[in-house]
Amino acid sequence: MHSYSVKVVQLNAEANQDLLGVQLGRLCISQNIPVNEVAKGLNVTKAAVYRWFSGRVDIGKHLRDKALAYYRTLPALQQAS
Repeated sequence: MHSYSVKVVQLNAEANQDLLGVQLGRLCISQNIPVNEVAKGLNVTKAAVYRWFSGRVDIGKHLRDKALAYYRTLPALQQAS
């Protein structure tokens, strides 16, 4: 099982939800998709993914289209009724 640390979850929750990296993090955290898998899929380091998820930096322009395409392949968040 690949669970996220409390710190990563907290940083993501407190980050600017308008950032693509934060949105990707929210989805990955909720679906328990490992950072390693995201990093491999986007050909970046795990450290870069953690920075995106925490909102410290957003996904760069050169990766934006690729990241959006990757984001769209992930299972959607379940909406609470």
